[in-house]
Amino acid sequence: MIKNYIKIAWRNIIRHKVYSSINIAGLTVGIAACLLIFVIIKFELSFDTFQPNYKNVYHIVTQEKHESEVTYNPGITVPATAALRLDFPQAKVAALNSSYGSQVTVPDGNGGGTNDKKFTENLGVLFIEPQFFDIFSSKFLAGTPSVLAEPDMVVIDQSTAAKYFGDWKNAMGKILKMDNVMTLKVAGIIEDAPANSDFPFKIMVSFVNFKQHGKDYNYSDQWGSTGSNHQVFMLFPPNMAPANIDGQLEAFSKKHFKKNSAETHLLAQPFADLHFDTRFGNPLADHSTSKATLRTLSFIAILIIVMASINFINLSTAQSVGRSKEVGIRKVLGSTRKQLIIQVIGETTLVVFFSVLLALIVAKFAMPQLKSIANVPDGIGLFTLSNMLFLAAVMISVVLLSGIYPALVVSGFKPVLALKNKITAASIGGIPLRRALVVGQFAISQLLMIGTIVAVKQMNFVSEADLGFNKNAVLVIPGYTDSISLAKITSFKQQLLANPNVKLVSFASDAPSSENNWGTNFLFNSSTKDPGFNTYLKFGDADYFKTFGLRFVAGKGYDVSDTARQVVVNETFIHKLGIQNAQAAIGKTVSMGGGNRWMPIVGVVEDFKTNSLRETVKPIVISPAKKFSGIVAIKIDTKSLSQTVAQLQKMWEQTYPEYAYNGYFLDDNIAKFYQTENQMALVYKIFAGIAIFISCLGLYGLVSFMAVQRTKEVGVRKVLGASVSSIVFLFSKEFIVLIAISFVIAMPAAWYIMTGWLQNFAYRISISAWIFLLAIVTSLFIAWITVGYKAVRAALANPVKSLRSE
Repeated sequence: MIKNYIKIAWRNIIRHKVYSSINIAGLTVGIAACLLIFVIIKFELSFDTFQPNYKNVYHIVTQEKHESEVTYNPGITVPATAALRLDFPQAKVAALNSSYGSQVTVPDGNGGGTNDKKFTENLGVLFIEPQFFDIFSSKFLAGTPSVLAEPDMVVIDQSTAAKYFGDWKNAMGKILKMDNVMTLKVAGIIEDAPANSDFPFKIMVSFVNFKQHGKDYNYSDQWGSTGSNHQVFMLFPPNMAPANIDGQLEAFSKKHFKKNSAETHLLAQPFADLHFDTRFGNPLADHSTSKATLRTLSFIAILIIVMASINFINLSTAQSVGRSKEVGIRKVLGSTRKQLIIQVIGETTLVVFFSVLLALIVAKFAMPQLKSIANVPDGIGLFTLSNMLFLAAVMISVVLLSGIYPALVVSGFKPVLALKNKITAASIGGIPLRRALVVGQFAISQLLMIGTIVAVKQMNFVSEADLGFNKNAVLVIPGYTDSISLAKITSFKQQLLANPNVKLVSFASDAPSSENNWGTNFLFNSSTKDPGFNTYLKFGDADYFKTFGLRFVAGKGYDVSDTARQVVVNETFIHKLGIQNAQAAIGKTVSMGGGNRWMPIVGVVEDFKTNSLRETVKPIVISPAKKFSGIVAIKIDTKSLSQTVAQLQKMWEQTYPEYAYNGYFLDDNIAKFYQTENQMALVYKIFAGIAIFISCLGLYGLVSFMAVQRTKEVGVRKVLGASVSSIVFLFSKEFIVLIAISFVIAMPAAWYIMTGWLQNFAYRISISAWIFLLAIVTSLFIAWITVGYKAVRAALANPVKSLRSE
């Protein structure tokens, strides 16, 4: 019997090639899209779950409550680490301090230095306590964690060892120089961290070296100095409740932190939240995500597979009229309703099975492009057990979703009516259902279409927004702040300005818009009362304002100086102090960090975007400080750009032979702030396209079926004088009404979802009416093209042949 079912199912598929192709194409695209989204979500949710102590580890973070704001920091103060060990004897405590943009030099072995290899490591370089490996698991290929208890020791991962020394087995005992201030001995090799780790550590230096070279790495033993670089993790006993941990940390905070400018609280962030908590971020890794993003992707996947199933239901119920005689004969010959249901479900299973096989092929070819919409590693597996189980679950769900209703319809035919060919679409109630499903399908596609338009418009707004400074044609070269490098600043600046294509040069701590959030408390205008908010610091020489095109609204820039004697502030700074007239702020004084050194405000600049457009503008104080001049910003002429950059690189390498060149253009770096949002905009584009494709497939199939069913009607109408346009309108009018109804459903849903997405940006577009108008017009146009082709063919058919064929 099963063989017979398969044979008949196959014959039905072959007999109705067009409808079968439409069903298989829609399901293939839908299932492939779902599979790829599942791969992304599974990867993101797997972060750090391989760690044995995953559920009992907590990241200790800082929350500061000011009078007017609450700020979060993924790090804590350095002295708090030792205090946590004393106050929490039941827990294991480990600290690390990250170093970003460190240079690692591999000596050539001859002592001359001419063949030294230089590498710049932006992530994965840190000072680390050996206790870290009591909390987190890493496999040592050579050495042990205990070597990190000794000074001047370094543990590196396998791939870094191979990069530096050709083969990791050659690395043990070799020497590395870090930032030209430390000479380190390779005392251990660990396996590379897996791709789903929030600790992609490459170079781990003895923590004691952090203290020994504190001046070079901003070491501070003050309780009031909190930095994101210094992070602490604690492993608690399995039976310790999170509420109990939070309570003890609250008591710890009250005991050790004095209330100065803010109430400081240490919080226990569950390790499971490290990858997803956007309040704190994860500066140790190259990316994080949010649960909201994963929910959005899951929602889109469900919508796409539902659309593909709708196609199947629509065409199956429409085709069921043509199978009425077959069903009547089967029932007369003794087939039960159960057997007919099994037969239809079997046919559905066969179609879905073919679709799954094709979906695997499509997904395999699409895998290399997956990095465009997600931060997934190269070589991520597709043919894994979990993926295959997911496909099996999708297949079962689609079979049930797509097959149950058509099976119930077909099996419910009355034999007498079926044999007399009295079964019609109206008599089985299929028309209202098909209309509802078409409405649902186009509501989904319009929702994604509106989402695409909003996302693209927002990202265009971001790329074209006035940042308050000039980001174009500014070459930034990261430098170093050791005494030798700082001594060369003046001469190097003169060399740069001697180049005719160089307009301006400034040495600074960072660009106006960066990922830097160096904040501090302060006092204003000789007052001893705290203003109730922190300010954020930027350091630059006197040419900082001209180089970046900052606009003054009052006063001027400060005088040339190597240290802070005068300051320039932004508009947000004075407005938060209640000063509306910028000129009134000139001459007022500030004291940073609660010190006794008062510096006059000599200028107020127009607000500029201090970070990405997700965040509001921060109150900023800019002052000179040569010791923090970690970058050189060069404003260059855009003529002969590549030639000029090559010349500047050569100058850098001649002036700083001990350091590698790592120049980049500021506008390219700012664009990286929005990688996640650009990826999400691309997701909307891709899946809106898929939704439209699936909708059009279903619409084409239904119109094709209608054209066959209404052949005689069209012939009669033409004989009676109906025009081609009236015939086309006959086929189109119903779908136009259905699409209009779907728009009414999609519009509020899209507005709600995209309004929520836009909340991620402090500066955002408004969702205007034209966006919805564009979506409905596009939907109607696409639907008309799909329907019109088949409708025109039906209208142009010879009515004589149409009537004879009946």
